[in-house]
Amino acid sequence: MGIEIQDPEGRGATLEVAPGPAEGPLQVGIVIGGPSARTSWSCTPAAARELAAVLVTAAAEAESARESEPVTVAARDLLRGDVRDGDRLMTVEAVRADGANVQVTWTSGAGRSWSQMYEADAAVRLRRRLRPGTRQTGS
Repeated sequence: MGIEIQDPEGRGATLEVAPGPAEGPLQVGIVIGGPSARTSWSCTPAAARELAAVLVTAAAEAESARESEPVTVAARDLLRGDVRDGDRLMTVEAVRADGANVQVTWTSGAGRSWSQMYEADAAVRLRRRLRPGTRQTGS
């Protein structure tokens, strides 16, 4: 029993997932192949389920990011995980109210962090808005 997924765009990439051998530790085998390379590894069933959940979340985020238009929100309404609209990837790491101002800590795609002060009602244009109840992963 196993699953094989062919690349729908015809580039020759495949993904194979199958239970590991009957003897030895309980494992799931994963093989990713392409026209020029093939890699394989095994993991526990729990790790395979976690990988599947992360892939589902990433696929949903990719689809919603593509479908959504940029949105403008007040600085005080920023949420951890919101992504600023612009030519550089900037993600909200933290928001802290400081009187009439808001301190926003940003993280770049390269992993650098910095803080900026905004008036609480300052308009901030976002490329992607984290929806309340959405689980933040990574970063």
